[in-house]
Amino acid sequence: MGSHLEYVLNFGVILLAANVGGIISRKLKQPAVLGQIIAGIILGMGLMEKTAFIEDLGEIGVIFLMFIAGLETDVQELKSSGKSSSFVALGGVLFPAAFVGGGTYFLTGDWMMALFVGVISTATSVSISVQTLRELEKLRTRQGITILGAAIIDDVVGIVLLTLAIGIVKPSEGGSVAVVIGKIALFFAITLIAGIVVTKLLKYCCDVINLDDKIVTYAVVVCFILAFISEELGVAAITGAYFSGVVFSMTDHRHRLSHEVNQIATIMFTPVFFVSIGMGVDLNSAVSALGLGSVIILLAVLGKIVGCGLGAKLTGFERKEALQIGFGMIPRAEVAIIIANLGLKMGVINHHVMASTILMVLVTTLITPSLLKWSFTGSHVKKAEEATVS
Repeated sequence: MGSHLEYVLNFGVILLAANVGGIISRKLKQPAVLGQIIAGIILGMGLMEKTAFIEDLGEIGVIFLMFIAGLETDVQELKSSGKSSSFVALGGVLFPAAFVGGGTYFLTGDWMMALFVGVISTATSVSISVQTLRELEKLRTRQGITILGAAIIDDVVGIVLLTLAIGIVKPSEGGSVAVVIGKIALFFAITLIAGIVVTKLLKYCCDVINLDDKIVTYAVVVCFILAFISEELGVAAITGAYFSGVVFSMTDHRHRLSHEVNQIATIMFTPVFFVSIGMGVDLNSAVSALGLGSVIILLAVLGKIVGCGLGAKLTGFERKEALQIGFGMIPRAEVAIIIANLGLKMGVINHHVMASTILMVLVTTLITPSLLKWSFTGSHVKKAEEATVS
């Protein structure tokens, strides 16, 4: 006999599982997101059913997650990151997309799936690289700054590519590419107007009234409205959430918003999203996806090393430094899972690919710190010798 308040208990259990999984993951020097996904996989093994309520909470979680990503995008850094970051980012998008998309098409013969998997592989999550570089005291080196700049550009290009891919593969009344591009253009026009209106209003209101108590509420309202508009225009809700974050990142309130929205999101909503992703993993599919998963992982890693390394080499980095930048751009995390989950909901990719994406996130997150440490430790001796000779 089920209580009508059973969803409250489920919510509590998910939050507890997410927190325990996150703590264990951090103790093992891994990001909390991996522990949350694994907690979800355990819950999904017959312990709990993935309900519509859990999915809705997860949807709010992912909107918050992308809003925070937008808030943390430094527009000035994006402008000044220069030629090297742009070349590294371009290589880091084109090569993984071509390698992974081509490999998926060769194995499956499904061009829509190949297109989507290619887009999934472009997403970079440099939080692991940043932490490792900070520990090695290399974050402020030319390589570290280039990795940060390229990651910002990567995020923006990835969002635009995702928007295009969804528009092309999502069936709609006027499914021509021209209509898709028109809708995307309309979305960006609305976002631009919203950005101008919001920033001007905030500047005006700050002179007249104290907004400190209400700014978080207003920012969340704008985020939800833009997320809804973008979804209605055939663009993913996460795209609207991301760009609303970018709008607020250009205001004086960005740090407060980032801190407070992050607290709301991480306490209640984003853990539910990652646990629900884990709950949706079919372990049989995961085992049977090892073949496809291994190919995707190998090509995704090679794509970043070759693409980003080549971009760095073309802009004056030495071979060793280019390799370090390539290693720093390897990890995928939340964005790859978000895109894959979107593809699964749309029916563009199957559970095998979803499981392969989670495997890719696990592997790329685990190998990056070791590769970065190895590449920088190996360069110490060489640089010391060069300094001695000169």
